[in-house]
Amino acid sequence: MITIIEILSYYNYLVLFYLLIIVTIYIFLNLVSFTNISKHSKKRKYVELKDIFRIHNFKPITIIVPAFNEEDRIVECVQSLLQLEYPDYQIIVVNDSSTDGTLEQLFENFQIRQASFSPYYEIESQEIKAVYLSPAHPNLVVIDKGKGGKADSINAAINISRNPLITVIDVNSILERDCLLKIVRPFMEDDNIVAVGGTVRIANGCKVKNGYIDEVGLSKSWLARFQVVEYLRAFLFGRYCFDFLNGILIISGAFGCFRRDALIEVGGFKAGSLGEDMEIIVRLQKELREKDPKTRVIFIPDIVCWTKVPEKIKTLSSQRVRWQKGAIESIRLHKALFFNPKYGWLGMLVFPYYTFFEVLGPFIEISGYVVFVISYALGIVPFNFAVAFIAAAFLYGVVLSTLSVCLEELSFKKYKKVKHLIILMVASLLENFGYRQMTAFWRFKGFIEYYTGKRDWGKMEKKGFEQKNEEVPIKKFETYQLNIKDEAS
Repeated sequence: MITIIEILSYYNYLVLFYLLIIVTIYIFLNLVSFTNISKHSKKRKYVELKDIFRIHNFKPITIIVPAFNEEDRIVECVQSLLQLEYPDYQIIVVNDSSTDGTLEQLFENFQIRQASFSPYYEIESQEIKAVYLSPAHPNLVVIDKGKGGKADSINAAINISRNPLITVIDVNSILERDCLLKIVRPFMEDDNIVAVGGTVRIANGCKVKNGYIDEVGLSKSWLARFQVVEYLRAFLFGRYCFDFLNGILIISGAFGCFRRDALIEVGGFKAGSLGEDMEIIVRLQKELREKDPKTRVIFIPDIVCWTKVPEKIKTLSSQRVRWQKGAIESIRLHKALFFNPKYGWLGMLVFPYYTFFEVLGPFIEISGYVVFVISYALGIVPFNFAVAFIAAAFLYGVVLSTLSVCLEELSFKKYKKVKHLIILMVASLLENFGYRQMTAFWRFKGFIEYYTGKRDWGKMEKKGFEQKNEEVPIKKFETYQLNIKDEAS
């Protein structure tokens, strides 16, 4: 009969084996990502984006901005978007029945006026109450609709838009001026691409002027600094490697671009989803690759979107709990991908990775820490095992985080000051001793809440950017034509 002591001992070895597998996978991700980012960095030096769009037939794009109770941030967001560099784009702000002054701010600052339109719902969404246009800014459209959540707001805007490309951003996102030029280019070069994502970077501590990042900096909050390292690790290593394997399963909700016809073909975003950004990508991969195995979702590291991250423990906790619930939901809804050779590396490697290490990982990691501490205190595990466990649990994280900062400096060099690089190196060391375990606990909490039936979004604190504004002329492009109509007419 197996005793409790033997069970604890076996479980310790199981967790150690699990951690060693993670180390091996991350080393593989690092090698692949480092090689490909180096190639990408060399390639982009010879590309002049504006010249490309003067020669080729560019594709018009619609920027969708879902907004619920965003009165403090909506004006600066729209002003920023109106200054982007692209020959033909439309902005659709979707007011999801806000209870504050979001719509009033748009009336006051952009002189929007109600326009007649014929409702035409290609995908399901809540009723559109009214559509507003701005005489001062012909490419700005505002939708007022019934409450339905972020995914439903995106669907409503897709119904209104007639442009072939759709990009979705959060209100608290800041796009670099040439962002659209970069994100549209892959769609012009490859008809098999249905979605493109880029790198999300942290704007906390940066100086914002006229809606754009004027000077890259770091927040004084160590919680925000830890997240800078975390985001570098996630985007530069994880997603770029999965792109190499044609196995992208998530594009950040802060900024992503899609073919409109592909979104309509799969029925749009899933209303009420806990993680609509991941769910739509997994569904696009699953349903469209069944029809055409050449279908691709790609990641481009130098397409940069800046966003604010939480600097309070409570807010960050709510965010990570929701992210975990969204990941679990997406994996469960599309479990047919699991070890399915029909989807190539996506089905055989990437989807199982997300299942074992993203969904189940926090449960194994947190329980492993608890069992290890109890076992060591009771003398169940020897000293040499304890050293191996600590090395696997902590030291590999230090190495990977440090490599992320080094790769950032070698490739994109967003942080110009030596002081900032030193701070990030220190953060890459310290985050492994407390912060990473804390985020694992929040994901563990999300796991428990999801399977006990608590599947609400939770509350997130909303905070705008502190910025200096000057009078800046808003570009108006002659190529733009507003087209809101019933296609059946």
